[in-house]
Amino acid sequence: MNNYKKYDEEFKKSIVNLHQNGKTQSQLSKEYGVSMSALHKWIKLYSQVRIDDDTILTAKQIKDLQKRNARLEEENIILKKAIAIFTPHSDKD
Repeated sequence: MNNYKKYDEEFKKSIVNLHQNGKTQSQLSKEYGVSMSALHKWIKLYSQVRIDDDTILTAKQIKDLQKRNARLEEENIILKKAIAIFTPHSDKD
């Protein structure tokens, strides 16, 4: 049986927000009973990054976008290969 607590995403984001507003990881760990390793992971995942057009993304969102981009690039390569296979070529090519 697992000995760890399951925290929802909103709780994790709230903890990260408290950290970004000045609370230390050790204070948060003591106050909320969350392990230091969990806090470190949450801060890494949910800390916000401001990009050029003032859009704010979390590291998790960026990671998800990178995965999606890689999948779309792979699909694009597959489609290009399919087009090459199914497109008739003239003898002049």
